[in-house]
Amino acid sequence: MTEWDRERAIDRVERLVETVAHDVMPVPVREVWVFGDVALGLDPVDRVDVYLTKDVLFHDEADRESEFVESHGIEGVGKAVRAEWADRYPEYLRASTSGHAAPEKCLAAHLVDADEPIHLEVCNASFEDNVTQRLEGALARGNYTEILDPRGVCLWLDGRRSEGAFEKLRASEYAFPPLAGALEMLGADPEEATAAAAAVEQYRERQEGATVRGDVV
Repeated sequence: MTEWDRERAIDRVERLVETVAHDVMPVPVREVWVFGDVALGLDPVDRVDVYLTKDVLFHDEADRESEFVESHGIEGVGKAVRAEWADRYPEYLRASTSGHAAPEKCLAAHLVDADEPIHLEVCNASFEDNVTQRLEGALARGNYTEILDPRGVCLWLDGRRSEGAFEKLRASEYAFPPLAGALEMLGADPEEATAAAAAVEQYRERQEGATVRGDVV
């Protein structure tokens, strides 16, 4: 697994936030959070975990869809992702296995290089709401790898960057409990929280390079 020193990891997150703030994105992005190693103050950082809250695109330029079907063989441009973005960044256009434009894959292609140890979580729900929903679902199904680490820091919200959050990250001033303790605080019983935390850590250790997960709540 590739490790980054803490300063490099935070600098990389800062550049990612700047890209979201200044570039046209495939879909509107409302929140950017960092969670896991960076939020916890670890040094070095094994993986950089970033959460993006996206807004659903409502038929941006649906009449242009056929253009991109012909040029790229991808449906849904102008519906699922912005046609303006696809015009500017065709190299980042990505599709699902069904051939439709996939917002989470497009965001990952735009924001992260394939060999970087960065994981993106992309969802239409806010980080805090999705933490709860994912935990409830994971516990109900017994699939602990679906759990979203609740120990996160909001860096960008509705077009505004949090300078204070970046300062605290650089100073490692955030204090969070161990993952099992954080899951207990959200309602998991102690034994289940311990087992879930171990499963999440083991799953995370197996990941390499850039990864992305899209979620709809």
